[in-house]
Amino acid sequence: MAWSRTYLRKYGLIESSTRGIWALTPAGRKIDEIDEKEVLRVVRAQFKKAPKKDKVEIPELEETTNEQSWREDLLSTLMEMSPDAFERLAQRILRESGFTQVEVTGRSGDNGIDGKGIMRLGGLLSFHVIFQCKRYRSAVSSPVVRDFRGAMVGRADKGLLITTGTFTNDAMKEATRDGAPPIDLVNGDQLLDLLKNLGLGVKSQIVQKEEVTIDREWLLNI
Repeated sequence: MAWSRTYLRKYGLIESSTRGIWALTPAGRKIDEIDEKEVLRVVRAQFKKAPKKDKVEIPELEETTNEQSWREDLLSTLMEMSPDAFERLAQRILRESGFTQVEVTGRSGDNGIDGKGIMRLGGLLSFHVIFQCKRYRSAVSSPVVRDFRGAMVGRADKGLLITTGTFTNDAMKEATRDGAPPIDLVNGDQLLDLLKNLGLGVKSQIVQKEEVTIDREWLLNI
């Protein structure tokens, strides 16, 4: 199984994260069957070309000057995704964050509910969670939160509302209103940070720079 996964990953049909989550790539979702001999031929050719130690090129991420740039690029990419792809991304985020049995249900038109999952704490307690995705450039208002809560009542312990935009003050108050089922909110900035921290579509590398300073006074007075 391990070798099979390795070959399929190098062939570009599956991918894995550092947390052991395996998933089909876009190319992997488009095919129904695999030519085993072709996979072996392509991957073995890669092994022959590769140096003794595979060198993975990771785009360099500068901490200051590029901080805003990568955020803008990532947000722009999220806005270009299809609704189905964005829902699958939310599913992947929950899986990488420790949720189990995460399913996307948006296609069924389930009253605005895009998916569901189970969060287990300490191996003892579990919470049924439903989520909804909103690709907004503007702010999500309180009526959206109320409608989402209406769809989740009696079906889950908690709700999770994810947006690429922001939430109005009234929306944040509505999400934590006393006596109502709680809804957790994830705004655009938090979403970008999640993708970066989980390594989903975002790769970063800490680069150390050596700075050499000449102590002229010390040298001239030695």
